[in-house]
Amino acid sequence: MLDKNGIAKRIAQEVKDGYYVNLGIGIPTLVANFVRDDIEIEFQSENGVLGMGPFPFEGEEDADIINAGKQTITTLPGASFFDSATSFGMIRGQHVDLTILGAMEVAQNGDIANWKIPGKMVKGMGGAMDLVASAENIIVAMLHTNRAGDSKLLKECTLPLTGVGCVKKIVTNLAVLEVTPRGFKLLERAPGVSVADIVNATEGALLFDGDVPEMKL
Repeated sequence: MLDKNGIAKRIAQEVKDGYYVNLGIGIPTLVANFVRDDIEIEFQSENGVLGMGPFPFEGEEDADIINAGKQTITTLPGASFFDSATSFGMIRGQHVDLTILGAMEVAQNGDIANWKIPGKMVKGMGGAMDLVASAENIIVAMLHTNRAGDSKLLKECTLPLTGVGCVKKIVTNLAVLEVTPRGFKLLERAPGVSVADIVNATEGALLFDGDVPEMKL
């Protein structure tokens, strides 16, 4: 089973040389820490940063340089800062190659719910709606079940939707799954996790062929 850093490390394998990548709040922000040194990636944050690097070491933080989740970040040589209008013009204009988001629920048809739990105070949807509406390649980083042990990979989302039919791939603490017209296709399982564990933790339709390989991290 993976921890949050393990999820981010596996997703980092999906990032290709030359990509422009948006990192959502939560687990996705960790992905920048695990990208290979031999490729060049431009990480974008919708608060107006292009060229984010890994998180700073303790004592080296600059409170003026933050991501959309208000976490302190580093920037790489050539990084730029701009206003929100320019940032969302980049997102809405589909100039981002990969979007990595967290989620509270994902449905087997690729619907995503990641911005609101009814009855709990929220500041707003933020950039999530624009990201899921504009991006053609969305990977979700999430835990497979909630604190009660209930599946978060569902037949249908129960929480208010952020986007419809937009998620392409999901990496959880248990597995890597692809969204297909017939449901979640199991591609890889986390170290120490059996296919039966994943079946029991998944409410939505789950497809797999023969032996499912273990992730290589």
